[in-house]
Amino acid sequence: MATSDSRETFRFGPFELDVAAYELRRHGRPVKLERRPMDLLIQLVESRHHLVSRSDIVDRLWGKDVFVDVETGVNTAISKVRQALRDSSDVPSFVETIPGKGYRFIAAVEVGAGPRIDGTSAPALPVRLAVLPFENLSGDCERDYLADGLAEETIGALGQVDPEHINVVARTSTTVYKRCTKSIARIGQELSADYLVESSLRADSRRLRITSRLIRVRDQVQVWSESYDREPTNILDLQRDLSRAIAEQVRFRVSPDRLVALARRQPRSADAYDLYLRGRNFANQRTPPTTQRAIEYYERATAHDPEYALAWSGLAMAYAASPINSDAAPLEVWPRAREAARQAVRAAPELAEAQFALGYVNWMFEWDWTAAEDGFRLAVQLDPSFAQGHQTLGHALSQMGRHSEGLPITRRAPELDPLYAMPYAMSSQVAFQARDYPAARDLARQAIALDEEFWIGHMACGQAYEQLGQNELALEALTLAARFSCQNSKPISLRGYIFAKVGRSGEARALLATLEAVSRQRYVPPYAMALVHAGLGEREAVFEWLDRAYHAHDVHLIYLPVDPKWDPYRDDSRFLALLARCDFMRTARPDL
Repeated sequence: MATSDSRETFRFGPFELDVAAYELRRHGRPVKLERRPMDLLIQLVESRHHLVSRSDIVDRLWGKDVFVDVETGVNTAISKVRQALRDSSDVPSFVETIPGKGYRFIAAVEVGAGPRIDGTSAPALPVRLAVLPFENLSGDCERDYLADGLAEETIGALGQVDPEHINVVARTSTTVYKRCTKSIARIGQELSADYLVESSLRADSRRLRITSRLIRVRDQVQVWSESYDREPTNILDLQRDLSRAIAEQVRFRVSPDRLVALARRQPRSADAYDLYLRGRNFANQRTPPTTQRAIEYYERATAHDPEYALAWSGLAMAYAASPINSDAAPLEVWPRAREAARQAVRAAPELAEAQFALGYVNWMFEWDWTAAEDGFRLAVQLDPSFAQGHQTLGHALSQMGRHSEGLPITRRAPELDPLYAMPYAMSSQVAFQARDYPAARDLARQAIALDEEFWIGHMACGQAYEQLGQNELALEALTLAARFSCQNSKPISLRGYIFAKVGRSGEARALLATLEAVSRQRYVPPYAMALVHAGLGEREAVFEWLDRAYHAHDVHLIYLPVDPKWDPYRDDSRFLALLARCDFMRTARPDL
């Protein structure tokens, strides 16, 4: 059982439990907690991953000789701990109830030293800044993409201005506050932000006016406000001025090298910038039709400015993610994704998005996982606030069997982007691959709670339910995943696999026939066919389709080294030969 001394500090999620100071902090700010709940939290964290019985809690909090109403006292203390941690008893991230037994602290905990012996204080924690959606006051909904794009570009620029001192909340968490009537105090609390940036956009045919104000959350004081007037052709200068002014007003010096990196995010052409913003607006919708529209705009942006690294990065990711999100044929999009990623890095090697895009191509298509890891690590080094970089680096490490290394990295993403479903779904995927199915289920539920139509969350939930033996719940989740994904092959094939495993072979074969019929009209990943045949126990057909998947360069093969559904095949020489052909074994370093 883990123990501590009075100088230790425990870090878990966005929290820091300073035992010596007898203080719980969230993102560096104290969280109010009474004495007994605080003692209980310390007890749970010290005994992390071990059961703490109700009688142990009573002994610790009240002593053996003191009478206490056990039910009321313990329940009240647990409730206050959960309230302080913003935890759920139904879908816990920190404190799990063991029915009839007690409780267990389930989050990963990092142990660090407390106050220094020489009495000096630790370095100040980064200021946490959230840029809220720009309000379009022009009366023209066609300007919405510009307002959204300016907000996102400001977030991206600030992430590279001074990452050691400014922690910027990701756009996908702030976008939920578009046209929101919540108070500054409430939004700041929900995002754990020190400062909020509020902005509005007014536009006519000749002028753009951006008005921004910086608000300190703790007292709702406006510490800075400024208006910028530009002609539409000068929105690049406007965005640059805005992000620098905000950073300066948070009272951190902007170093010259950071200003160079910030400037290189921008194109030389205002038309290219406008096209890039339109492309990103479509890309964020993540459907096959909108992905195609995004590609069209990104390509036009790079035609206007061949040195525009952000547009090349967006184009690379639109192509590279399409085999997963849209069942695009890998051999068709691979060369395009690779060329776009290389153009991005050539134009701006110090840009996090460019290094990430190249790493993603190396991971998903080249199957060079060492190069992919290097790219992802460089991306988060260049921009420590880059949530997508953290979640994908952790996922890639897990694909290599390095689950214990990947899990804490992946779980950094929800801290950076707490109101976006994707980081929770990716954390669920990594937990699933690490064979922690209850955690995978709970993280998937958190993703769905944030976005009930997020198909990847339902997919993650379904595969966790299947491994937990809850097949009906799995089928329900996968039905929703198929519906919300426009009938993506992944939830359909997993439903077929489950039907076969539970003896409903007729339904499994019907789904298989459907997939085969569709494959005569458009690309369907051969991996999907192989999975249904695996459920039916038809080994020869499995290897026939896996061989087809290899020749089609089916990106879903990357799951073979870690997906538990393939465990019955791991001793088969044909399976091992396939992993070797894909070169997955060279880079795999499984946890011991």
